[in-house]
Amino acid sequence: MSPAVVPLVGARIRQARLERGTSLRALAREIGVSASLVSQIETGKSQPSVSTLYAITTALGISVESLFDARASSPLVGTSTAGSLPHALAAFAAGPGRRIGPLVGAGERETLELDSGVVWERLGRVPGADVDFLLVTYRPGGSSAGSGGLMRHAGTEYGCLTSGELILTLGFDEYTVRPGDAVCFESTTPHRYRNDGEVPAVGVWFVTGGVQ
Repeated sequence: MSPAVVPLVGARIRQARLERGTSLRALAREIGVSASLVSQIETGKSQPSVSTLYAITTALGISVESLFDARASSPLVGTSTAGSLPHALAAFAAGPGRRIGPLVGAGERETLELDSGVVWERLGRVPGADVDFLLVTYRPGGSSAGSGGLMRHAGTEYGCLTSGELILTLGFDEYTVRPGDAVCFESTTPHRYRNDGEVPAVGVWFVTGGVQ
């Protein structure tokens, strides 16, 4: 796993909520979760699932990319692996307009650990480009929606699985995605990924046209 763990997701969400003038209870009500869960996410005591993360960013009018670019001055919450904090702080120092790349080494990726066994690693960023470029890992038993429900969000989704196996539920259809298989669909279509296997499922994903 990459050492550049992003420790500021909860702080960035809280910052965006306060800037929008939305109370914690109002945000929880808007996305259909409990206020205590939102509070735990903001304080780093809990990580959001993929579906909850998209619901929060949509409600607050921010992009998923902005969670990687949380301001270095924000209070740090949550935990990080040994030696990761200086790396993460250095990564954030340049601010949200910075370019990630053109080369991003395997040990230099910024990482978001989400709930339900899902990990996102940012593979690069070109300022002004409307795309999330991610290496996505679903651990055994992992799912994009912890509750088992389907999610939907703005944008168009493209993915190619490189190892393992995923079950994609898309609307009323279900697909088995194997290494080398690719998927693409409008992200407003209700969907869910889950890993029913015994090994991690890993792939490269692009989500374009999300909340900005």
